[in-house]
Amino acid sequence: MLLTIDLQRLENALEGDEAVDHYLDLDTGEILTVGPEAPIPGSAEKYDVQPERYLPIEPLPGAKSLAMREDFLYTQPDPHAHPLLSRALSGRRPLRTFDYGLEHFPRMREAWHLYRQRRLREYALEWLEDNGLEPASELRPRAGRSLGRR
Repeated sequence: MLLTIDLQRLENALEGDEAVDHYLDLDTGEILTVGPEAPIPGSAEKYDVQPERYLPIEPLPGAKSLAMREDFLYTQPDPHAHPLLSRALSGRRPLRTFDYGLEHFPRMREAWHLYRQRRLREYALEWLEDNGLEPASELRPRAGRSLGRR
């Protein structure tokens, strides 16, 4: 059975905040967003409870998000940006401070968005593989959104 998954939504869920939970519905391919007070998908079913149908999508750990920004910074040649952004990554609220610091460097901010998008796609494909799912054969890492299920 071919399962269609919105890869962009999966990437967003992996990057998401911890205030909401995300689940992949293994029957439909839909990515569900569940608020803090809402029940886990499928747990409120009256007759057909299927907890194995919903695969939780854990957001990337803070350390991985931080490492992604550090890796990006090492690819950038701007000598003015390095001190500011390096301090941001070692200070309080490093992710937010780094993203805010990029506002001073528009070209680097654009490069960061492309880099981030590429890395999130890699993480999403790794997540699928780790969970026994695989991209459909016609999916290329940068194109399409259909994914197949083993």
